Amino acid sequence: MLRIAVPNKGSLSGPAIEMLHEAGYRQRRIDKDLTCTDEVNGVQFFYLRPRDIATYVGSGDLDLGITGRDLLIDSGAPAEEVMPLGFGASTFWYAARPGTVKSVAELSGRRIATSYPGVVHRRLAAEGVSAHVIRLDGAVENAVALGVADVIADVVETGTTLRQAGLEPFGEPLLSSEAVLVRRSGISGNGALTQLTRRLQGVLVARRYVMLAYDVRVEDLDRASAVTPGIEAPTVSPLHREGWVAVQAMISRTDLHRIMDELYELGARAILATDIAACRL
Repeated sequence: MLRIAVPNKGSLSGPAIEMLHEAGYRQRRIDKDLTCTDEVNGVQFFYLRPRDIATYVGSGDLDLGITGRDLLIDSGAPAEEVMPLGFGASTFWYAARPGTVKSVAELSGRRIATSYPGVVHRRLAAEGVSAHVIRLDGAVENAVALGVADVIADVVETGTTLRQAGLEPFGEPLLSSEAVLVRRSGISGNGALTQLTRRLQGVLVARRYVMLAYDVRVEDLDRASAVTPGIEAPTVSPLHREGWVAVQAMISRTDLHRIMDELYELGARAILATDIAACRL
């Protein structure tokens, strides 16, 4: 039976459980449950702290896990990314008081406060910079004002919290993170892993695309098909109304309304968009 770690709390938990549910896997009924067995699919799920998941997977005690790329790197565990999952995006930056530090090269000898020392150590080593990394658990923005550090390294979204602390980002991002599926390093995939990744890929595709259906005159079909080429080609069926055909094609969700407008302008009618629950390409 495949054993998979799922985030038990935090911003990754809800989206991870929802994605697995959409992929056809049974999930826990109440938040207090720490395990859930899906007998039909031969999978047992363990709900753990996101920061611990890479460690469990890297040790071989669990086969797979869903965690953040930042947490995977920070753990230093012998685990590797299998595929990104498209949620939980975050970006890590260095930040300091304006005018004090302007580049990564100026970090040499400085004190850097962070909740992700593994991420910072790895980036500093890649840059060839020697600095003193101080680990703190949350609220690192206050570290400079309190004299604990000269610089912080943390997730930056709008930058409002940094400005309130009198800090500003500098240099290039340390890391762009998101939720990822991970496995133990050096372990090859098997049938159960292939099935899981194929299902998760199907969920990602279903979220990115919609199915568009419309009717169009035969003489306008080529122009309409150019607007909606589909994944391989659109599906075209004759209508009872002479001179018209029905067309179906997958299109990008982000382009939906633009494409509907273009189709209407060239004469298409009965233009309908429907969500895709699952997909295999």
